Amino acid sequence: MTWKIPLFKMYWDEDDVSLVNDAIRSGMNWASGPLISEFEQKIAQYIGTKYCLTFNSGTSALHAALLAHGIKPNDEVIVPSFTFIATANAPQFVGAKPVFADIERVTFGLSPESVEEKITKKTRAILPVHYGGCPCKVKELREVADEHDILLIEDAAEAFGADIDGKIIGTFGDSAMMSFCQNKIITTGESGAIVTDSRDLYEKMKLIRSHGRLETADYFSTTATMDYISLGYNFRISNITAALGLSQLKKVDSIIAMRRADAVYYMDQLKKIPACTIIKPPLHYHHVYQLFSIMVENRDELMHHLEKKGIMTKIYFSPVHHTHYYKKILKYNDNLPVTENVAKEILSLPFYPGISRSDIDCVINEIQHFFEVN
Repeated sequence: MTWKIPLFKMYWDEDDVSLVNDAIRSGMNWASGPLISEFEQKIAQYIGTKYCLTFNSGTSALHAALLAHGIKPNDEVIVPSFTFIATANAPQFVGAKPVFADIERVTFGLSPESVEEKITKKTRAILPVHYGGCPCKVKELREVADEHDILLIEDAAEAFGADIDGKIIGTFGDSAMMSFCQNKIITTGESGAIVTDSRDLYEKMKLIRSHGRLETADYFSTTATMDYISLGYNFRISNITAALGLSQLKKVDSIIAMRRADAVYYMDQLKKIPACTIIKPPLHYHHVYQLFSIMVENRDELMHHLEKKGIMTKIYFSPVHHTHYYKKILKYNDNLPVTENVAKEILSLPFYPGISRSDIDCVINEIQHFFEVN
């Protein structure tokens, strides 16, 4: 379907095109190449960690991080059900069990109290999500993790550049995953990264990312024979992808500024509609608005109305423990009241850097018309 107002658009400019063209026209290094390490160094510098390693997706990045952290079969990893399914699936990639904890209503992230209740002798890690670009209560979760001597691994797929009182998301955990999928804060179409301060973790992930190969030079540019010292995967990004990532990263601050300004405009207009609940971050929590979501009781009817008008909306997220795989195959039967109540009312509206005021006004007018009629 061609939408009158789509849910999102990629933000790009001629610099993106130029840098990708340069990488292609070089005629070399289309797979591995120097732009990859440059992209990683600049991500680490921006986030404020010692190391960064890129992967072909955020999902691959989580998989590698759990392997590198030593998560193994029969371990338990506490995750939210209010998330994209990759968060919950990642522990299973290494044979561990995802354990669902409930979320809290302020940030829609994991509830520290619920997490406490789910900790057992088998718990090895907490894997919180920063929903839609809003930091979760990660400081409190860090305290819980430290108290129980377990890992904290941040799923920051949606929160690149967010912070709490100046401390950047991705620096609270033992490691953190970033995503650069097409609707994220910056995008390469598809890829991801892990940031960490652990040299040991970084070296392990390098092996996992590239077939367990001990790389002392660029594989495609050396005559040397390299050894394979562990089991690994092909989780690498290309030099072409890194070129786009570098160009996107140069403008990340302006992208975030646009998102915040557009969110403020949206919120000012939504004040006219009492039936819509606006989600606001806590004081000192600096949201980057990867998603712009509202809460509304008759959500499905509103969604259908907007669809008829050519306005795309989406439910981010339906609970993972309600999916066929978790409910019917794995037999999960969790009681997560906040997750389920939020998931019944959440609705993400069209939102992206540079969305026009007229398009926002159109969305607002149609929402207002829906409630006046109904």
